[in-house]
Amino acid sequence: MSAFFENVRSGKNLQAAYEFMHEQVIAHQVQSENEYTITRSPKDYIEHVEEMQELYGQFELVIQEIIADEHKVYVRWKQIGKTDKNKTIIQIASAVYLVEKGKIAEYWIQIDRKGIENQS
Repeated sequence: MSAFFENVRSGKNLQAAYEFMHEQVIAHQVQSENEYTITRSPKDYIEHVEEMQELYGQFELVIQEIIADEHKVYVRWKQIGKTDKNKTIIQIASAVYLVEKGKIAEYWIQIDRKGIENQS
């Protein structure tokens, strides 16, 4: 899982998403206390990371914790980027990934969106 973060989630090697993700990945997300589920392809995920790069530049991504248990992997990370006004924005997030046949099949993610909002 750390290779996925070092390459894809960091934005350094986006095309590697095809190596690390199934063709369709179920993504469970929480936004403003609203839980919802979407399906992402590797192409969709690449576009998602590119959107973050547009907002925060080539951000730094630091894995703070990673725990694996059979087919599930928990990852907590800190993302540090800058706005177009050169203001530092720090995002703290965590996710649990379900890995099937060596690729991400599903994940559950939580992001400290209020923390991001407070920095804006």
